[in-house]
Amino acid sequence: MKTIRPGAQAPKIALPDQDKNPIDLVDVPGIRLLSFHPLAWTNVCRRQMEALELHADRFAELGAQAFGISVDPVPSKKAWADAIGVKRTRLLSDFWPHGAAALSLGIFREEDGFSERASILIDGSGVVRFVKVHPIREVPDIEEIMEEIGRL
Repeated sequence: MKTIRPGAQAPKIALPDQDKNPIDLVDVPGIRLLSFHPLAWTNVCRRQMEALELHADRFAELGAQAFGISVDPVPSKKAWADAIGVKRTRLLSDFWPHGAAALSLGIFREEDGFSERASILIDGSGVVRFVKVHPIREVPDIEEIMEEIGRL
């Protein structure tokens, strides 16, 4: 499957967050950043989620909301969010069906059983506006993402 491209309509994605709240991304107003990370409890993924948390106010000022997404189950996401101090950023579980959200966006790594490290921006009308697959061992550049949000 090919990675979704800017201009495409985003697929329906509904996942539970770390507090077991169902989040239907279609119902989230404004710009949505889907910040996919391979697995919780790893250093690069921790830094990626901490950057989202640190910039929560900036996202809000730009009319955006960031979501951290991985294939980890909800209890793991909750323990990890608590351990790294993530309180405002919703960490979504793409655990079951395993990797379905990542698969629908063309960023699921079948051979590994988890997603690529990727940033996907969806505008208020559900259209994908930015897609970047990052090197798996590198934290995404938060300033690049903020610039892209600012362009929308």
